[in-house]
Amino acid sequence: MSRAPSVKWTREHFLIALNLYCKLPFGQLHKGNRIIQDMAARMGRTANSLAMKLCNFASLDPVQKARGVKGLVGATPQDRAMWNEFHKQMSRLAPESEAMLHDLFTKDDASEIDFSEPGRVRLEPSRTLVTPTGPTEAEATVRVRRGQQFFRQAILGAYGVRCCITGIPVPRLLVASHIKPWRDFPEDRLNPRNGLCLSSLHDAAFDAGLITLDEKLAVVLGKGLRAYFPQPVLEQNFVPYEGKPIRLPDKLAEPDPGCLSYHRENVFTG
Repeated sequence: MSRAPSVKWTREHFLIALNLYCKLPFGQLHKGNRIIQDMAARMGRTANSLAMKLCNFASLDPVQKARGVKGLVGATPQDRAMWNEFHKQMSRLAPESEAMLHDLFTKDDASEIDFSEPGRVRLEPSRTLVTPTGPTEAEATVRVRRGQQFFRQAILGAYGVRCCITGIPVPRLLVASHIKPWRDFPEDRLNPRNGLCLSSLHDAAFDAGLITLDEKLAVVLGKGLRAYFPQPVLEQNFVPYEGKPIRLPDKLAEPDPGCLSYHRENVFTG
């Protein structure tokens, strides 16, 4: 049987693949993954071709390198160049790649593409966004929504679709929480290292400064939260995790120490 002709890796295909790498948990980067099969078909590629490219990217991921995970050894100079460009220009290229990925599945701008359930692509209604004010918000419509969707999916994927404090694995109960606030730091809005995967309850507490993480990534409870103790339901959701380190992401997005330092000093109420 003759082999199928190879399909050139275009810039668009690279950006779509980089977007997908950011979103899929590390253990799902294989040709048997139905998401990879579906996306590859829409790109006119084989699932094996796309899976191999994702594994090439894994060999460039600093988190994987630190853990001794090598990925495939076939990463090309073009792979490396596109990886570096994507991560250096994420604020521009993440929404751009999200739009490309979106258009593979639908032209409906009222829907977003969701990969948070294993092996399944969902079309989700676009969330109602409260866009912040500031110098970058003149374009804050579909582009901002695409960027937010990328950030959410990248954070959930990096943490294996589990709250990094409690381990809750229900996608609809999880939030891609910004460490440095979205409204104040436009340059870090799409930076995966400025994100944590938290349950909606723990996200609200983190955003309000009622909890934070110390230098060793252990959970710290603030006086503002303790003021409501004793309260059994509240205590059982926070006290068992006090002093325990969060579950680190599997790839790409280990929390930036500088972002966490900012949260401790400027958001946490102590």
